[in-house]
Amino acid sequence: MKSGIVWCAAFYLLLTLQAMAQYYDPYYDGPYDYREGVPYEDDGSYYERPLAPRSYDRAPLYDEDRSYDRRSTAQGRTGSILIVTGEHTLYYTAPTGEQFAYPIAVGREGKQWFGTTRVVSKKEHPEWRPTAEMRRKNPKLPEVVRPGPSNPLGTRALYLADGLLRIHGTNDPSSIGTNASSGCFRMYREDVEQLYEMVRAGTPVTVHR
Repeated sequence: MKSGIVWCAAFYLLLTLQAMAQYYDPYYDGPYDYREGVPYEDDGSYYERPLAPRSYDRAPLYDEDRSYDRRSTAQGRTGSILIVTGEHTLYYTAPTGEQFAYPIAVGREGKQWFGTTRVVSKKEHPEWRPTAEMRRKNPKLPEVVRPGPSNPLGTRALYLADGLLRIHGTNDPSSIGTNASSGCFRMYREDVEQLYEMVRAGTPVTVHR
């Protein structure tokens, strides 16, 4: 009897954790205003406080599809990022000419941004702060999600378009290779951490179909 109670408790705990992951989706029912190529405003792009060392929980290493060829033959400018949404692929051409290709998740149809921008800033272990509009539509969202396994931005974030659009990690690796977001670009943890180390602020970024 006791073992049955323990099993039930574990089952309901698992359901609760899954629900939390759903609530912590940065694109949940949020504003999708892309007037004239300007992405929606996300308050999480600002007001991020510095973190003390080791003040976060480590996000898990996902079982990624390592058969994906990270080396690229795409024609990109040296020292630039090229994102092709139709291929669900981010290409980076290093200043040395070495090229890399990464599988990504892109915006849902009608929620995608296209154009040329640049990396304006970078953040390790970013906090995620839902906008007031997101929290109004989903009251279960917290004011802030600290770095850790539940953080939908993962362990790294590259801010684009004046900080309103991002290339970042994810707490939902199953979304990689799909149209899942409201405009941002999600990457596997290992990939975004590698890209983060190579890319500098000011790096040009081009997004097209």
